[in-house]
Amino acid sequence: MSGPDALHRRGLMFILSSPSGAGKTTIARRLLAEDGEIKLSVSVTTRPMRPGEVDGKDYYFVNQAEYDRMVAADEFYEWATVFGHGYGTPKAHIRAGLKAGQDFLFDIDWQGTQQLYQKDQQDVVRVFLLPPSIDELQRRLNGRGTDSAEVIKARMDRARGEISHWDGYDYVVVNDDIDVCFAKVVQILAAERMRRQRQTGLIGFVRELMR
Repeated sequence: MSGPDALHRRGLMFILSSPSGAGKTTIARRLLAEDGEIKLSVSVTTRPMRPGEVDGKDYYFVNQAEYDRMVAADEFYEWATVFGHGYGTPKAHIRAGLKAGQDFLFDIDWQGTQQLYQKDQQDVVRVFLLPPSIDELQRRLNGRGTDSAEVIKARMDRARGEISHWDGYDYVVVNDDIDVCFAKVVQILAAERMRRQRQTGLIGFVRELMR
């Protein structure tokens, strides 16, 4: 929503996925920094809190028993176990935000995307970022200088698997230039915000026009 006279709209869940090295994190951070109408979805986790982290800002930290209760009570849109710790997207907080017109950004893989879409298709927008080539993807991973050759090989193998799910997304953008890619992602978000079914304030507005 922008400006006091803007028509009310329902928020959306904007998913950005990509193989490691394709630019998802860069695009996500820039989007959060430049667009005041979208915020990062905060997950629930059983992982111990790290120094400097804040409960409710970085994650909602819970114990295993509470996490298991939330899974059993179907309180998550999607959930997964990563390196022995549970992670999940809480429904209640997201649904309240969507109703109020808040947009949420999700940085999740294709499995999480599937789960989220199955639970709430109308509010989900799925965007997948592709590298311009496999060689360029490997060059980017090597350029980080943080991973061993073995880790990079594992990341490349995982990347090929993730890329195979490209057709499970609404939009696919090739990231051969970060600025151009970002501009396309912004265009997608703007267009999706304008979808008629999300413009919940239109009904009353049009009725007034027709009086």
